[in-house]
Amino acid sequence: MSSLRHHRVIIASLFLPNTAVLGDSAPPTPDESGLQTPGFANPGSRQPLLGRAAGPLRSIVEDLRDKTRNPTPSMTPRGETANPFASFPGPTLPSGNTITGAAAAAAAAESLIDALSNKLTGGGSKTPGASGAASPASNAGRQYQTTHHGSSAGQPRVQRRASRSSGQRTKSRSLSSSRRDPLSHSQKYHFESNPHCNGGLKNAVESVGDRLKRKLWVGTLGTNTDGFRESLRRSMEWRMREERDSVPVWIPDSEFASCYDEFCHQVLWPALHYAVPDAPKTKSFYESAAFKQYVAVNQRFADAIVSSYQEGDIIWINDYHLMLLPQMLRDRLPGAPIGFFMHVAFPSSEIFRCLSVREDLLKGVLGADLIGFQTANYARHFRQTVSRILAAEALPKGIQLEHRFIDVGVFPMGIDVGSLTQKKRDPEVAEWVNSLRQRYAGMKLIVGRDKLDVIQGVRQKILAFEAFLDKYPEYQGKVVLIQVALQTTEENEAQGGVADVVSHLNSRFSTLTYQPVVFLHTQDLTFNQYLALLTVADAFMVTSLREGMALRAHEFVECQEKRHRPLILSEFTGSYSFSGFRSCIPINPWDKRGTAKAIHQALTMSDQEATSRWEDLHNHVVTQTAQAFVTSFLVRCLRSNLEHMQSDAISVAELDVGRVLPRYRHSQKRLLLIDFEGTLWQRDMRTIARNAGVAGSPSFEPPKEAIDVLSKLAEDPKNEVWLLSGLPVKGSLEIVAEKAPNVGIVAENGCFIKPRPDRGGKANWISMVANFNLTWKAPCLEILQYFTERTPGSFIEEREASVVWRFWTEKTVEDHASDWQWARRQAAEAQNHIFDSLGERYGLRIIPGSTSFLVLPNNISRSTAVGAILHPGGPARSAATHSVSWLAPEVTEDTDTEFDFVFAVGKDEKLMRRLNELDNAETCSTGVKGTDAKWKLDPDQVLPALQRIAETK
Repeated sequence: MSSLRHHRVIIASLFLPNTAVLGDSAPPTPDESGLQTPGFANPGSRQPLLGRAAGPLRSIVEDLRDKTRNPTPSMTPRGETANPFASFPGPTLPSGNTITGAAAAAAAAESLIDALSNKLTGGGSKTPGASGAASPASNAGRQYQTTHHGSSAGQPRVQRRASRSSGQRTKSRSLSSSRRDPLSHSQKYHFESNPHCNGGLKNAVESVGDRLKRKLWVGTLGTNTDGFRESLRRSMEWRMREERDSVPVWIPDSEFASCYDEFCHQVLWPALHYAVPDAPKTKSFYESAAFKQYVAVNQRFADAIVSSYQEGDIIWINDYHLMLLPQMLRDRLPGAPIGFFMHVAFPSSEIFRCLSVREDLLKGVLGADLIGFQTANYARHFRQTVSRILAAEALPKGIQLEHRFIDVGVFPMGIDVGSLTQKKRDPEVAEWVNSLRQRYAGMKLIVGRDKLDVIQGVRQKILAFEAFLDKYPEYQGKVVLIQVALQTTEENEAQGGVADVVSHLNSRFSTLTYQPVVFLHTQDLTFNQYLALLTVADAFMVTSLREGMALRAHEFVECQEKRHRPLILSEFTGSYSFSGFRSCIPINPWDKRGTAKAIHQALTMSDQEATSRWEDLHNHVVTQTAQAFVTSFLVRCLRSNLEHMQSDAISVAELDVGRVLPRYRHSQKRLLLIDFEGTLWQRDMRTIARNAGVAGSPSFEPPKEAIDVLSKLAEDPKNEVWLLSGLPVKGSLEIVAEKAPNVGIVAENGCFIKPRPDRGGKANWISMVANFNLTWKAPCLEILQYFTERTPGSFIEEREASVVWRFWTEKTVEDHASDWQWARRQAAEAQNHIFDSLGERYGLRIIPGSTSFLVLPNNISRSTAVGAILHPGGPARSAATHSVSWLAPEVTEDTDTEFDFVFAVGKDEKLMRRLNELDNAETCSTGVKGTDAKWKLDPDQVLPALQRIAETK
């Protein structure tokens, strides 16, 4: 972390952590600087929660109404009850009306018992925000089941959100429409916490504290800004820069709305979470004109960052809203350290390829030095998607492009445990805990916190809870599900389909004093109240259909340090993919019966088992912290940038043989590793075609100059000369072995090794894949034959332990542009089929090239073959060895050697990086890509350089 003290970090996120609000300053809050989850109401002036007038026992809602504080709203104050437990309109039905009828309890957290209690304690006067219902006699029939007429009951949420604006806007419940309208005639403004910002990111950055003093946030205010005067904007820019370390990005309201509401929420968000809609139901997904606005928003961010960038800054770009930004910045700031972190899930290539702008998005992200994901699965999906759509080489550690390498890593996000622990000690949290326990005495509480869209699986949660009440009727009236609802767009909430299932469930199980489901909005709930809910909960339930990291589950675990109640967690969350969270109760949210059993298991779990599970969860949470997330990502980003800058081919010096010769001349034991194809010999496609069985092609004839120089080098008793090749033994390298018998040969990219002859003059080929399962070749050849029949000029090159498909054999592309595009598309499809059907089952890897791709076993490469050569028991050290112990993977990764001079020339970057770990190694790259080698050399200069070395005595 000390390395970051010398760098400023520019953090780009769609929304700034703080926003500017027109008007006089809001009253100060006692814990403004503490842990605060955006979206929750900010606590205002504190009032005692204990103490109340004596009288008959009242309902939980009535009791909490008296105990609540007046929250300081995060937006313009509005006329509504301040108690989040008092009344709540609930989810809105598709028609726009709130839930009524038998669904009383879901539409409001208030029951008729309140009205009855008021009559018993005085009858005439009403507590602010209390029920406006008349006496029960005035209601006819089954009126006891209807929604009570509190201050906000029956009021659609569109009005609730519109009332937050000081001006009249569209009635859309989208986030952009909830960006407050400015009063352009007013120049007074103050700063508040931005309810739309990425709360996990904000808390993570703040958790690092003084160790990251120099930072600059870049993002939008989350308000409508078209009405802001230029002078007001300049004033806000100056104050936010000085007071909040922030730079606001000014985006026209219509442009932002189109980008965020249409493209981000209706196109990107569903695709990233495996929810590709069916056409023509959502035509915008396939023909989204909003992508132009998405590009424009990213460009505005790029302009803001470039104008603020200083040499040495680290640029950290966050989430799917800004996927084009890395490449935009790379074009204008070529040497800047740029990191991109995807906070949400990333789907398989089969889903992502449905996007019409898939290539633009991928190329945009690949402008970064480091790309981070929450889980290893998401990172793997990204690498495979890039490989299949862009035909780039995907390696375990990242993506190899033509001129640079991009690191791809896993950085699981966590919470600030220390800050949360401090927040839990607030006396008000304890008071709310006591109130909740008093009012829900004898009942079990299940708590959840989700957006009401399709992805979060709230509908599945409600259906499972209903199945639980049906299967275990003894719990009817004894278990309450309290669902905290996060803000989302109107379209997403309507698609979520929560309202109807809540209405149905509550119509079945509600009574005068019991409602099975209670909804609360985060805007109406202070963070202290939320922590109290997590503390008293008997179970916490996450039913996401797909999610990055469920940090709310981490918060629940830490709030249960005394009670140790279980966590019910969807298998499709990023949190579940980590071993520490396997002690939860896993569920498939699509299986409502299985989820119902999980609820029963959680409520009946013994204290001993619950404690054991909680300890495992707690140990993971305190290890996977927010601080570890921030520091590991930024340090890795900085290191990646430094490595990429150092490995830039332009900055690598051309091989100076004169500087290498002194070490060569004074060494006693030398190892020379020389690539064949592309270094000593340029591929002849006709010869390769003949080896693949194509009639009329000439036989393989190795170049005489190359054989002569290899033989001359091998004549020196101090030299061990090895030829590294991807060609097969039969028909190719066996000819080389005959003409240069004293040269060791690595064939098929490490699948076979021919050592130097022993004293008897024998040198048998040794298989590095003797213990590998090669039955994958038959189905692989069958797949490739299918694509060969559909790709003119392509052919399959079958080798002993690997397969190559050459999909392009023409020398030029310009004259056959359409054929070239078709061939590349077919190659991507073929790689996709092979990996999905055979890759994971047989442990295969696919190495794409410009006109071909190679399929071979996972743990085989030229690098592993060289590792075996370097081993004391390997063929380079003992020609008469009969043991194959040196073939073990742990041995082939060893780089210790007794050679006092190692020289390698070729294009294999993995081998170059490995040999660079040796102090006595000289590495030289003949490729055009960025390289980690110490030297570079054009292929046509390799032979003259080797001849000069061979002539040295």
